[in-house]
Amino acid sequence: MQTWNKKIQGKIGYRTFTYSALILTGIIVYLLMLTGVSPEKYDIALLQPSNETIRSVKTVEDPIKTEEERNRIASEVENVYQFSEQSGEKSAALVTSIFDLIQDVKTSDTYDSELMEENISKVRENLSVLGTDGEGLRFSDEAIGSLLLMENNDLMELRNSVTSAVSLIMSEPIRVEEVATAKNDIERRLRGDLSIPENVLPTVVFIGRFSIVENEVLNKELTDERVEQVKASVEPTKILQGQVIVREGQIVDREIYRQLKLVGMLDNQSSLKPAIGLFLFIALCMWLFYVQLKKWNADKDEKQRVLIVSMLIFILSVTGMKLISLVSENFDLTIAFLFPTALAPMLVRSLINERFGVLMAFLTAAVAGIIFQEGYSSVLQMEIALYILFGGLAGLYVIQGIDKRSHLLQTSMAVAVVNLVFMAFYLLMNQTVYGLSELLFYGIAAFTSGLLSGALTIGLLPFFESAFGLISAMKLIELSNPNHPLLKKILTETPGTYHHSVMVANLADAACESIGADGLLARVGCYYHDIGKTKRPGFFIENQMSHANPHDSLPPETSRDIILAHGTDGANMLQKHKMPKEIVDIAEQHHGTSLLKYFYIKAKEEGHDINEADYRYAGPKPQKKETAIISIADSVEAAVRSMKEPTQEKIQGIVHAIIKDKLHDGQFDECDLTIKELKTVERVLCETLNGIFHSRIEYPQ
Repeated sequence: MQTWNKKIQGKIGYRTFTYSALILTGIIVYLLMLTGVSPEKYDIALLQPSNETIRSVKTVEDPIKTEEERNRIASEVENVYQFSEQSGEKSAALVTSIFDLIQDVKTSDTYDSELMEENISKVRENLSVLGTDGEGLRFSDEAIGSLLLMENNDLMELRNSVTSAVSLIMSEPIRVEEVATAKNDIERRLRGDLSIPENVLPTVVFIGRFSIVENEVLNKELTDERVEQVKASVEPTKILQGQVIVREGQIVDREIYRQLKLVGMLDNQSSLKPAIGLFLFIALCMWLFYVQLKKWNADKDEKQRVLIVSMLIFILSVTGMKLISLVSENFDLTIAFLFPTALAPMLVRSLINERFGVLMAFLTAAVAGIIFQEGYSSVLQMEIALYILFGGLAGLYVIQGIDKRSHLLQTSMAVAVVNLVFMAFYLLMNQTVYGLSELLFYGIAAFTSGLLSGALTIGLLPFFESAFGLISAMKLIELSNPNHPLLKKILTETPGTYHHSVMVANLADAACESIGADGLLARVGCYYHDIGKTKRPGFFIENQMSHANPHDSLPPETSRDIILAHGTDGANMLQKHKMPKEIVDIAEQHHGTSLLKYFYIKAKEEGHDINEADYRYAGPKPQKKETAIISIADSVEAAVRSMKEPTQEKIQGIVHAIIKDKLHDGQFDECDLTIKELKTVERVLCETLNGIFHSRIEYPQ
């Protein structure tokens, strides 16, 4: 799998490979989820009975019903009328003016009671000034004559009586539909006034009725404004999510058909909105993972493996959710609670790191909310999403510091407890009343989900580790077991090398932890870094014990080849046993391209014509911080062990010299180890070595 990855990357490039993997994953997940977001459609015939009860899958506004309700409320709004006092004053002034004009004719110097026709003509001429002639106020000659024949005092009293009556009637609001009633009221009032002579009563009644007009007028602007306010206050009529639109056996009339069409539940309707929304959701998920991957400080090969593993775990999780959702229709209970909540986050945490695990927990929870969404919930089935999120986060936080596969079962128990607590919350908050069998099911489902999380993680970890060359903390713990065949080989065949490896492991572990590197990886890598020495154990000084040094009788070129080969030999042996890539890299890179000084100097002293490059290790130089620190610890341990009387000053001097030499030799050029970190490593190595090689009390004989 690793070789295949490199071939692919070499052909299409890292960036293209990353984009392709994310896009392919997005397409697969999109297709798995698409059927779940598309609303259910029904083949409904108008004016035919429905085969089933149909509920609305979403909440939508019914514009027709809303408008009908607004019009109904608007029709109940009373018109706004405006009362005009000026209308009453104008009517009273009109009455007064009529009598005053008649009075003016009677009191004029030319008035002659004998010349009645002339007097009537003068009155008509004066009345024309009022503008009433031809507009309903047309007096007969007899009416005018009867008024002219009255005494002046009587005429003035009559004027006052009629004006008073008109003012009284016009002081009350009179709408257009009430004018006729008001005219009748003035007539009754005038006819009931005994002070009015019989001969002028018809004329007075005529004047009184004419003066009564509408004095309360409809204010259209205020009325329209009030109608609009009332309409605006009406809440839109909605078809609610889960609302029954038609029941089984009910005739689908035009109104029901219209509502089904409005909700978009007819077979002949299609909408791209859910598909577009799902596309945006998947794109957001892939973008979040891309950003996390981009910010992760690792080499391209490592990122590529992490990308493939993460996307595969994501696809497997979505596939599992989809299978559960397909069979959930056959159950009355929510079997989605059986899904192993912490599986994906625990796998990612074990194989990669915690940050990717947290991201996976959120992504799987969001996807679960959509996949397990029921017909009458909103976009997300929130209780399922939260259930999987809490279970996933619980698995991440509990698994911290657990480095044995057997401990995963303990983690799964903790996840089961969290699932049970959340289930209790869900059941208590839910208004539904559950029976004993239902409560037992949900409890067992939560517990089973936790156990499955641990069991499936244990089962899938070896597959991912072997298929993709990934190494988890639990895998490292297993590799550090002294009963491992390769470690037993080192211990039995090269005991000196084994002791040296353990000492280097202690130094490298402490140094790595001090700068935030992976101390466990460094420790286990140290156990195997010199396994190549088992091929020719006697040629390495720590394994010679009391034997003679075979290099004393060998030319420096031969000794050089034997010593330089142990890194390559070790890498080949580890690859043959299918050890993780990180362990193989440590064996191959822990000497980098450093110079084998002892035999190089020996060859020069013997007068050989030599090339310095021939006495350097094949490399490559350390690619990671852990490997660089191991190379320092390896050299430091060997140098300090060879000292006869190590003191703090000597130890500090030799450590500083070794680090300085490797730095100047360019051995750290290909890893991201900083000068500040090197100083920290130097300090920690000195402290650890001082603890190992401290002065001891000489006990008496």
